[in-house]
Amino acid sequence: MTATLVAKDLAAGHGDRALFSGLDLVVAPGDVIGLVGPNGAGKSTLLRMLAGHVAPEEGSVRLSPPSASVGHLPQEPERRPGETVAGFLARRTGVAQAQRDLDAATEGLVEGREGADDAYAAALERWLALGGADLDDRAGEVAAELGLDVDLGQPMTALSGGQAARAGLASLLLSRYDVFLLDEPTNDLDLDGLDRLERFVTGLRAGTVVVSHDREFLSGTVTRVLELDLAQRQVNEYGGGYDAYLAEREVAKRHARAEYEEYAGKLSALQERGRTQRAWMDKGVRNARRKATDNDKIGRKFRSEASEKQAAKARQTERAIERLEVVEEPRKEWELRMEIAAAPRSGAVVATLRGAVVRRGAFTLGPVDLEIGWAERVAITGANGAGKTTLLGALLGRIEPDEGHAALGPGVVVGEVDQARGLFLGGEPLLDAFGAAATGLLPADARTLLAKFGLRADHVLRPAATLSPGERTRAALALLQAEGVNLLVLDEPTNHLDLPAIEQLEAALDAYAGTLLLVTHDRRMLQAVHTTRRLQVTDGRVRDTSTLP
Repeated sequence: MTATLVAKDLAAGHGDRALFSGLDLVVAPGDVIGLVGPNGAGKSTLLRMLAGHVAPEEGSVRLSPPSASVGHLPQEPERRPGETVAGFLARRTGVAQAQRDLDAATEGLVEGREGADDAYAAALERWLALGGADLDDRAGEVAAELGLDVDLGQPMTALSGGQAARAGLASLLLSRYDVFLLDEPTNDLDLDGLDRLERFVTGLRAGTVVVSHDREFLSGTVTRVLELDLAQRQVNEYGGGYDAYLAEREVAKRHARAEYEEYAGKLSALQERGRTQRAWMDKGVRNARRKATDNDKIGRKFRSEASEKQAAKARQTERAIERLEVVEEPRKEWELRMEIAAAPRSGAVVATLRGAVVRRGAFTLGPVDLEIGWAERVAITGANGAGKTTLLGALLGRIEPDEGHAALGPGVVVGEVDQARGLFLGGEPLLDAFGAAATGLLPADARTLLAKFGLRADHVLRPAATLSPGERTRAALALLQAEGVNLLVLDEPTNHLDLPAIEQLEAALDAYAGTLLLVTHDRRMLQAVHTTRRLQVTDGRVRDTSTLP
């Protein structure tokens, strides 16, 4: 069915900190609304409110018709212990809950409960609408199309990262909701997956709200943009697509600054005039008092009138100040001013693989013959599961080849942001985990550096694993500034980062002079970051495509 979601005057906050207020939104059939804003602005909170999982502090959310189904697909696909791939797909598509409701309604029908007929009819209609009747058949077809070549009866916890990403995409492609709320659906998807997702979203008749860090995806899909502007504490809606939003936002920022400066200039001039008038008035009063005893009546009258005129002018200026329409100064947005600390250069050869073969179960990487030289900037691309992360592990010496030889060159100092942000998945406080990795950094200096990356007092004492994915990514980036590196390895660095932080990372990479190994599916990052080589990994085979047309 077609459905419309209407949010009116929503407000939310964390403790005493307001996130947004007065938020109005209409999601109509065919809408694709891009929800943007910095990490911590409340994007995920808003999606949970729209889904009905969290009650707003103020305002309301309603569906028309009320029986419409809303699909909320959160950031990280949960790998629940004991849940099979088929069970995961049924849960994410809403079919599992619809099946439970249908079973309960059937039991009520058998027992002859009052109103059981209507309850059964409603439950059956919902189960059919969500695709419960043919989910198993469709799941097998979609999994095959996506290259998810696994038994759907095996546990989700047994899947690799690439397979889990495909399972998450499959759960979306199989969904038949009336309204879609998608939180970072592009994370961990390869280029083929991104293309499939883009075609799916643009082809939906249902209204959609999507949070994504992938600028190319946003550019190709969204019809409107809702911005949670944390710095200005405003909610702004922009018509048109993502690129139009970027242009309009820059114009709006310039206008806001110009309006404030015009107001501040007028106010300053009036205040200066008022001070001058008051000074002349005070001087006139003093002169009048000093000469009040003389017999010059005409002089006394003149001085009195002059003082009254200055007082009138001062009052007129004060009224002009009061009539000025106050323009608040635009708050300065927080920016991640990132630098990558450099270590002394390494030798001419940074890393080598000679006839290297790595076997992991049924998967084989290689044989690979590869040499990475000093200051080379290498982009590594390929489908999920093709072997990119395995290749990095072999180059860095973390994975011993089953055949062949691997070596790091002399003087190589590695700085890495791994795909799982593995340094910050434990139960120890973030400050302790960071300090253990950044050896020699005093706790006070570690706090200062983490604060620069938006991780303040309420973050550093929390268990690292409880941080959001974006916060863990910021901590990993902060490490690159804590210690000098000359081989920088980034495995999907843009996952979970907000858009301003991605742009700051790109700027830092431009200024970095060492060797770079960059694994990313972010199409705009591949265009923005200067690279000297391209390696394509396909089914465990590595090909240098730098010289290909």
